[in-house]
Amino acid sequence: MIKADVLVIGSGISGLSYAIKVSEQLPDAKIIIVTKSDEDESNTKYAQGGLAVVTDSKNDNFDKHIEDTMRAGDGENKRDVVKMVVTEAPARFNEIVEWGANFDMKNGEFALGREGGHTENRIVHHKDITGFEIERALLETANKSSNIEILDHHYVIDIITQHHVPGKELNEGDIHCYGAYILDEKSKKIKKITSKITLVATGGAGHVYKNTTNPTIATGDGIAFVARAKGKVSNMQYYQFHPTALYSKIDGMLFLISEAVRGDGAKLRTKRGEKFMHKYDEREELASRDIVARAIDAEMKITGDEYVGLDCREMNHEKFLEHFPNIYKKCEEEGIDPFKQLIPVVPACHYLMGGIEVDKDGQSSIRNLFAVGECTNSGLHGANRLASNSLLEGLVFGHNAAIKTVELLNENHFNFDDLKAVPEWNEEGMKIMDEMVIVSYLRKQLQEMMSDLVGIVRSNRRLNMALQKHQEIAAAVDEIYHYSILSPQLSELRNLTTVAHLIITQSMEMKENKGAFYNKDLA
Repeated sequence: MIKADVLVIGSGISGLSYAIKVSEQLPDAKIIIVTKSDEDESNTKYAQGGLAVVTDSKNDNFDKHIEDTMRAGDGENKRDVVKMVVTEAPARFNEIVEWGANFDMKNGEFALGREGGHTENRIVHHKDITGFEIERALLETANKSSNIEILDHHYVIDIITQHHVPGKELNEGDIHCYGAYILDEKSKKIKKITSKITLVATGGAGHVYKNTTNPTIATGDGIAFVARAKGKVSNMQYYQFHPTALYSKIDGMLFLISEAVRGDGAKLRTKRGEKFMHKYDEREELASRDIVARAIDAEMKITGDEYVGLDCREMNHEKFLEHFPNIYKKCEEEGIDPFKQLIPVVPACHYLMGGIEVDKDGQSSIRNLFAVGECTNSGLHGANRLASNSLLEGLVFGHNAAIKTVELLNENHFNFDDLKAVPEWNEEGMKIMDEMVIVSYLRKQLQEMMSDLVGIVRSNRRLNMALQKHQEIAAAVDEIYHYSILSPQLSELRNLTTVAHLIITQSMEMKENKGAFYNKDLA
């Protein structure tokens, strides 16, 4: 058994900024960060566009940012949460600048971009790899802290609650978290790490769908193990599809063509070169993501084409190369000259607005369990996230969760009598899977089903078919889980199956279309 004061699950902007804050205020606290891949692999790393924050007091203000966020979220956001995040944003942004994150400058001030749904230029960025730059700075800062230990290739199987204590009944109104069971992929052993406070910062679940902009680690792990522990999870029906991922015939992670490209003037066209966004929204290419993604989906259905085109040919070439060097490089690698050809793009699963229910301090419905970032339903995004508000959410809620954590640790009202009775992980009688092809097959089946039946546009019939198909897949996964020695691949499949069930059932409960959720039978 390993003991910690704080266990952080995930090493993106949410987990790292939280750990750094706790470390600064409690230098004697033992903080362990576990991440299932390399320490720098996270959704944060792939965030291209930037971070939304009001820095231009002449043209912009908090009220405008608040209203843009509420409009994008179709009014399903919690206004007090939106106000808190937007008004705290400048202070949190200044902190990561102090921690060493670099942002593009122009004439001595931050160069500000604009993305769909924003009424003003307010996106601070580092070329087209903003997330990568923030991740670099936070990791460097965290690694300088003597009381932060980062364990990479450590995969969380389940959080530890009372239901792991033999003879103890689980009271759903008073659940306590005591840490987690974690698979060390290098030693192949499952460790019991106990903690006074646990933070879930596991990001999204993009790989529940066939095509996503998310890295392969985004399998909804945190949401799934909190749901299994009877924690409250909501708004899972709200999944945002990014309108413009680079088209590929290969399923999996697609390269993101940042919304900032359209913010700088790129236009959407059919394969035949015809504009179409004017038919769907007066803001055209600068409409919010849900509208643009559905418009592209509708045009592809009308024409039968596999993709639409993003037209950058009339943009300032020098500015494009300066602002989007990695996008240009990727196009070049794919044999596309964006200054002469349309970039082929398709909508792809991108960002989950729902997740673990948390309050303003990031506290979940389970005691001593916090959650921050894309794995949460914080009330900020409502039914659809406004572009570049996600990195901001991680910083603000990471800060608030750290302040509350320090307060709780100083009060030290923790009762760990139950922990003494929590057993080590028992694999007796389990077998090593000799055919991983079964796990791969079931994962592919799940992703195909979700993409075909629970995608951008849904219907009652498709959702009912999805639920039936899901029951078959879930039964097969349960059977394998109960006789197999655990592997990350099997655990991820188990988590994706849990997440899929939440998306399907919460979609079926919807009575009207909101934001990213669209059921044609409710139109």
